[in-house]
Amino acid sequence: VQLQASGGGLVQAGGSLRLSCAASGSGFSIYNMYWYRQAPGTERELVAAISIGGSTNYADSVKGRFTISRDNAKKTMYLHMNSLKPEDTAVYYCAATLGPSRQYWGQGTQVTVSS
Repeated sequence: VQLQASGGGLVQAGGSLRLSCAASGSGFSIYNMYWYRQAPGTERELVAAISIGGSTNYADSVKGRFTISRDNAKKTMYLHMNSLKPEDTAVYYCAATLGPSRQYWGQGTQVTVSS
């Protein structure tokens, strides 16, 4: 599967953005999907995950503000980000896994939150 992330941009603190991750190829519905982010000088961190069955998990820092979702018919995953903070500034990456050994990454999309 190939992944294409989009939707990043510059937003003021308190604002909202929606990131999209479009997949090409077949079998999108059988992949567990993830959003990661990486700020300058930091390690990449898991932001949110959504399983094949639709179960979701979030990093504590984004709980209540971010929502991950997927549309299998459109082969697209989303990250709705509300109440954005300057500390959410990072490059956001989408990823997919299939079983224990197959992982795929999309290119990043920059999110910048100004104070």
